[in-house]
Amino acid sequence: MPVEPGRMLPPYRIKVVEPIAFLSAEQRRMAIASAGYNPFNLRADQITIDLLSDSGTGATSDAQEAVAALGDESYAGARSWFRFRDQVGSLTGYPFILPVHQGRAGERVLFSNLLKPGQICVSNTHFDTTHANVELVGARPVDLPCAEAADLDSSEPFKGNIDLDALEHLLDGPDGGKVGLVLMTITNNGLGAQPVSMANLKATSELCRRHRIPFFLDAARFAENAWLVHEREPAYRDMAPRQIATTAFGYADGCVVSLKKDGLSAVGGFIGLRDEQLHAACEANLIATEGFSTYGGLAGHDLERLAQGLREVVDPWYLQARAASTARMAQLINDAGVDTVQPAGIHALYLNAGRLLPHLSPAQFPGHALGCQLYLDGGIRCAELGSLYLGAMDENHQLVTPAPFELVRLAIPRRVYTDTHLEYVAAILADIAKDPERVSGYRIVSAPPILRHFKVRLEPLT
Repeated sequence: MPVEPGRMLPPYRIKVVEPIAFLSAEQRRMAIASAGYNPFNLRADQITIDLLSDSGTGATSDAQEAVAALGDESYAGARSWFRFRDQVGSLTGYPFILPVHQGRAGERVLFSNLLKPGQICVSNTHFDTTHANVELVGARPVDLPCAEAADLDSSEPFKGNIDLDALEHLLDGPDGGKVGLVLMTITNNGLGAQPVSMANLKATSELCRRHRIPFFLDAARFAENAWLVHEREPAYRDMAPRQIATTAFGYADGCVVSLKKDGLSAVGGFIGLRDEQLHAACEANLIATEGFSTYGGLAGHDLERLAQGLREVVDPWYLQARAASTARMAQLINDAGVDTVQPAGIHALYLNAGRLLPHLSPAQFPGHALGCQLYLDGGIRCAELGSLYLGAMDENHQLVTPAPFELVRLAIPRRVYTDTHLEYVAAILADIAKDPERVSGYRIVSAPPILRHFKVRLEPLT
């Protein structure tokens, strides 16, 4: 059988490197204790492998750094803006583009002009800042994931889909008139990095148009979703990832995008719109809060890096290599006796901490406990997506309603770690899996009222 380099090798070689930290076990123990047992509070120079987020953590290319030198820093009408606008417009097909410094800024601007207090925003799954920004304008976020998403072990290819029957039932029911927006997240970050099928996007679009409800994409990982569609949806097997992405954007009335993911940059985002009146309203908000509408809080060199990054991210060789690397890591972790949400996505793997640590109840936060143990044993930083993040608490920070699953997200930065780094993560997990009962639970000491997981402080139970 011939060897296929594209399935084994990333389509780049490393030109610049950055040192990583190797703390002793005692130094890690002291560091996590000082951080209130919250990985978000750790210093970057206390981390060996950082899998906390794939947002803004990727490596830029030589081409991106070269074009950054062309950055035009004019306050209005910069050349860099027009290059960025033309690239985004060509990719998405939207006539109106507004730059923002990151995705949550785009959410704030868009939601404040699309949603009113008392309305409902429906999604396949709102992620944390999206959920918060919906609530901050007085609206109510409602998640309608497909039924297949509830089976973490199944190999269903599109577990990121929205439940079309549930959506239609909501729109036809007594609360249908309250729905102000349907927002589809591609890929579905909150449910295991699972993709959304083109068939589901098309059907959702048709349903929203029939009910005259705006349909938008939260498209931070549009290229990775396109690759998984290319691989898993037979009708798109012969279509290039960029074509698939453009087709997906075409089903929606607009989008909000963090380009800190598939923009291959440390900063940036945009709002894409079809409606001129909505564009005018969002533009006024943008100018008042983010910056003039030809820079939106971004420097000219950022706009240049982003325009180039949007060309590179839809390269099928890049996407194939990234997907293959994540799949190899998943196999190593599964072979070590740790279950992950199946099938493997691209930007992250989700560990089933509840299954690995059955001796810990949801109130003892098994996902968070596993994340802390990964740091204590190997200097690995990651994020919990379980009852600490998603559970309902009372005023004393006691768990009232647990999350449906106790997960840990290993988010993989783009073009940063080699397979050897990821093999190390799997080896640390394998060691934990040999004696999982040594992992202790945690309790909350203090927490903010919103987006609890970012600034919560905890302590171990033993």
